Order: sequence, then structure tokens, then C-alpha cells
Amino acid sequence: MKFVTFRNHDGEERAGWLENKKVIDMNIASDGLLPSSMLHFLENAEEYMGIIQNIAIEGKGAYELEDVQLLAPLPNPPSIRDFYAFEQHVRTARGRRGLDVVPEWYEIPVFYFTNHRSVIGPNAMVQRPAKCEWLDYELEIACIIGKQGKNIRKEEADQYIFGYCILNDWSARDLQAKEMKVGLGPAKGKDFATSLGPFIVTKDELEQYRMNEHYNLTMTAKVNGKVLSEGNFKDIYYTFAQMIERASDGVTLYPGDVIGSGTVGTGCILELGTEVHRWLESGDTVELEITGLGALQNTITE
Repeated sequence: MKFVTFRNHDGEERAGWLENKKVIDMNIASDGLLPSSMLHFLENAEEYMGIIQNIAIEGKGAYELEDVQLLAPLPNPPSIRDFYAFEQHVRTARGRRGLDVVPEWYEIPVFYFTNHRSVIGPNAMVQRPAKCEWLDYELEIACIIGKQGKNIRKEEADQYIFGYCILNDWSARDLQAKEMKVGLGPAKGKDFATSLGPFIVTKDELEQYRMNEHYNLTMTAKVNGKVLSEGNFKDIYYTFAQMIERASDGVTLYPGDVIGSGTVGTGCILELGTEVHRWLESGDTVELEITGLGALQNTITE
């Protein structure tokens, strides 16, 4: 299934799913048995998925897709941990700064916390920070946690995953570069926007692409219609199961927590180099597309 958050013609923010090219309002279609927000749905996802299986859609709570505005499928995640899990990206991005990959990268999957209050959705405008001249996109996949857990073993991690969506980890590279020289960060370099969407795809829909512990998912990024980034999710070094094990070590993960994969190889301008494409400017449109997860588009504004 593909779950969405949308704004209806009354301007209300609602949660639902896609069915036969229609958007179904889960609260209305279930006569109030299901909540009207995606976060509340995830907090009791196992029970609520059972209710969905018994709902007969008869036009009740159904909208044509073009009649609603899709928002980030999870506009208010409790947290976002973004990992650094593709070796090609790490090697190339560090190499451009004259640095090798540190041995510790191969010992543990590492992540940073980004601003969970600055999430935006498909077709939303990305406001470039006033002090930023080196604006970049990052092509990633997000895993959405659907079950509370602590000290989760990687062998059991799949049962804690609700689904997946596209993630764009927008980056102010000049701000990021300065603050990370101090030994902390990224912070303001990543503080202003994170795109999620266009929907959350339940994990069962990706089984057709499974390759043992990996998934064969083509990942591309276009700027103003031109393909710049091309990678595949199967090339990830650390799996989401390993990331979840690391993230939950001594800490409780909660439904709605977002785990980012980090950038796929070639998945940002920092890695490609400005000889391939300049930094992003006002008016540029960035579209990320991933097999099975749809396409996520945003436009830059000042």
C-alpha cells in the first residue's frame, strides 16, 4: 500500500492511502475507526492495518488525486536519523576534500540527527538559507519505523519497519563545511529543509526487488529535467537492519521515527563536482526518482 498525507479542498490536513488513482481519507472511509494523521496511524499500525483490510470503499472519503494537495506523507516525525551508508559517496565526497575514508567508517554505521520540524513534501518550495551560496540536494531512501523497540537485533529489524519513501537531505555546503571544521555537525548546513514523499510504500511492495539483504532499486536525480545522479540501492554498504540495530542500541525507537540511508553514489553535486553542475539556484527544480517509491520534486526559492 501507498500511504499519504494530503490537504483536502477545505484546507484540512488528512491521512490516507492511494487506491485506483484515488486518495482515500482513512478516517472518513473507516467511519472514524482510523485516525486522521499518519503519525497516529503508525503508533498503532498493526491493529489499524487489520481494519483497513475490512474497509469496503464505496466513494466515501475518496478524492481524485488532482483534487488534493499531497504533503509529506509523515509531516511530523518524532525524529530523523540520517546515516552515511553508501561507500562510494563517502569515498568520493571525502576524496574531494583530500581525505581518505577513516577505518572507523567500516566498523560502525554512523548518523546525525537532522531537524524533524523542517520536513516538507512533494512540490513544496525549498527556501535557500540567506547565507548559503552552495546549495545541494542529496538522493536518499528513508525507512519509516512502525513499531516501538530498543536494542533491536539486525536479524529482527525487519519487523520494526513499516515502509519506505524518498528522502532529499537538502544541504548548504558552505555552511556545513565551516561548522564541521570545528568537529561537530552538520547542523545549520542541514537545518532548513528535508523532503519526504510522495508517499510511504509498505515494505511488502518492495519484496519483488529484494536481493538477499539488499534491494535492486534504481535511484536517479534530475535538475531542471537533466539527469545528474544515477545509482542503485543494492550498492549500499550498511543495510537498514544494521542501521536500526545501531540506532536502537541503548535507545528506544518509536513509531514514526525516520531512518535515512545517506546519499547514494553520485547522488549530490558535492560528489559530482561543480564542473558537472553548478550549485543550485533560485528557480531550479530537483526531481528524485526511485524504483517502487515514485518521484519527489521540489523547486528552489530565495
